[in-house]
Formats: sequence, structure tokens, C-alpha cells
Amino acid sequence: MVVNSQNKCLELGEDVEAKSMADKNGSGTFITGIAFGGLIGTAIGLLIAPRTGRETRKLLKKSADALPELAEDLATSVQLQTDRLSESTIQNWEETLIRLKEAIAAGREARDMIAQENVESKSIHSETPISDNHF
Repeated sequence: MVVNSQNKCLELGEDVEAKSMADKNGSGTFITGIAFGGLIGTAIGLLIAPRTGRETRKLLKKSADALPELAEDLATSVQLQTDRLSESTIQNWEETLIRLKEAIAAGREARDMIAQENVESKSIHSETPISDNHF
């Protein structure tokens, strides 16, 4: 742990943890991109395909009928990603609190040890007799 000039505690490797968290959350964005890309590709393919207008309209109607299901699947995927992020955030927060409590305890212990050493040092110096002999 490092304390910066504003007395904020920074964990070494914090950027690495944030980057790996972003990588995990990027999978939901990727899935969303695939779904929208597939939808757009299907629409363009249907519009430029060599079919009759009636066949194309029928195919477009089937695709349009499938949109609510696709939207529901997408919403479920986003909800799952949100739940994972929430769980991960809570777990990271709890781990951070544990590390913080350990750091505070270690700081207090170090403070007490230094105070004890100072007391012992003063008692040793006060026990040493001072000689009145001057040269």
C-alpha cells in the first residue's frame, strides 16, 4: 500500500485490477455488438437479396417478429453482466476493507512498539549514573 501526497491510500496493482475488471465487463459489450451487427447484417442482406418483394416482406416480417425475443435475450445478458459486476464490486470492497483493517492494526502495533522502545530508552538513560568527576 502506498500513501500519496493527499493521504489517500493506493493499492499497488490497482490499475491492473481495474483493467482486468474492464476486460470482464467488455464481454457484455462484445455480445451486444454481435447481436446488433447480426441484426443490421440481416436487414441489409434481405434488402439487397435477389428475391421478390413478397418474399422479402415475408422474411422481414419474420425477422421483425423475432425482435422482441432478441431484445429480451439482450436484456437478460445485460442483467447478468450487471449482477456479475455488482457481486465483483461488493467482493472487492470487502477485500479492501479487510486490507485496510489489517493496515490500521499494523500501524497501531508499530506505533506501540516505537512508544515502548522510547520508554525503555528513556529508562536506560535515567538509570545510568552521571559522574560528577570533571577532568
